[in-house]
Amino acid sequence: MTAEPHPLTVVGIGADGWDGLTGPARAALTGADVVFGGDRQLALLPPAVAARRVPWPSPLLPALPGLLDDHRGQAVSVLASGDPMWHGIGATLVRLAGPDAVRVLPHPSSASLAAARLGWPLADTDVLSLVTAPVEELHPLVHPGRRILVLSRDGATPARVAALLTARGYGDSPLTVLSQLGGPTEHAVTGTAADWAHPDTDPLNVIAVDCRGPGRPVPCVPGLPDELYDTDGQLTKREVRAVTLAALGPQPGELLWDVGAGSGSIGIEWMRTHRSCRAVAVESAAERAARVRANAAALGVPALRVVHGRAPDALAGLDAPDAVFIGGGLTRDGVLDTCLSALRGGGRLVANAVTVESEAVLAAWHTRLGGELSRIAVSRGAPVGGFTGWRAMMPVTIWSVTKP
Repeated sequence: MTAEPHPLTVVGIGADGWDGLTGPARAALTGADVVFGGDRQLALLPPAVAARRVPWPSPLLPALPGLLDDHRGQAVSVLASGDPMWHGIGATLVRLAGPDAVRVLPHPSSASLAAARLGWPLADTDVLSLVTAPVEELHPLVHPGRRILVLSRDGATPARVAALLTARGYGDSPLTVLSQLGGPTEHAVTGTAADWAHPDTDPLNVIAVDCRGPGRPVPCVPGLPDELYDTDGQLTKREVRAVTLAALGPQPGELLWDVGAGSGSIGIEWMRTHRSCRAVAVESAAERAARVRANAAALGVPALRVVHGRAPDALAGLDAPDAVFIGGGLTRDGVLDTCLSALRGGGRLVANAVTVESEAVLAAWHTRLGGELSRIAVSRGAPVGGFTGWRAMMPVTIWSVTKP
């Protein structure tokens, strides 16, 4: 009879170390043959844990499958900070080994501990991990009166957060940096973003941000003000942009190709609709490609991938999209064909045209595949002497179609 394999046990541990662990967590560690973890976490274990202690290699993710295979048949425990399923190694291990092969014993997360110390309702507080993400991902969460808990990468993260808030006009925001939460050396430092005087804090910290200041709020919905973009004029105007994003219909986790990205506005606002949305911006002009990257960082989606190249050749090798927007290159041979071929079943393609030649291409494809064809003409009020008149922008023809 074959013995049942040992489950892989992931134990959440806090700054309070062994003293803060539950009975089942202690039993898992004392009964383990091997314990994986970071150096800081492994150092929290007492001599009573006789298992072989193996620090994580760097880089970790590529090495994980091999580590699990090398220790198959042994009782393996993994130490993780706080709640392993909250921005932790637990979620990664479940994806690799499957939920039936992993047992997770969580500890209170640093976000839970911080909310408890501050008296902030966690359900009403935004939580963002900057452990591996760039600080620019904070931008979409910064709104007047909002509270944010930021999980830091290191001791310099609070200063970077303070600088970003100050640059956005939120220098009045009170900051509280809570370090070593739950441990014997727990402490906090406070200040405002504009006057932050702590360039390097304890590396194990959570930043509490209470957003205050005269900074201009950035809307949550598509159709951001045009002036928020650095552009050379190649920008889908906000009224057309809002209609275009509505036609694209972003859903959580979906991938967009923004072909002929210009200033990057469609891909950027696609990603802003949900943290899990992804986009690839394809742009043939080097200066514009650089501008797309800068706009993406400034508007809080630095993970936007920018491909410098000309479609359709630049599309080769990209992951299949759930939606495609074509804002340029419609008259180039193979662009529409390649995009439609790559699009997943049920995916949406939206193409905008402002020239007669591009309109003719869309009309032909509409005749062939159906979908919706519409034309938008926007006029904006502008001074006419001492009065106000309407100044028309170029009309835009929009074709949208869903792939069967």
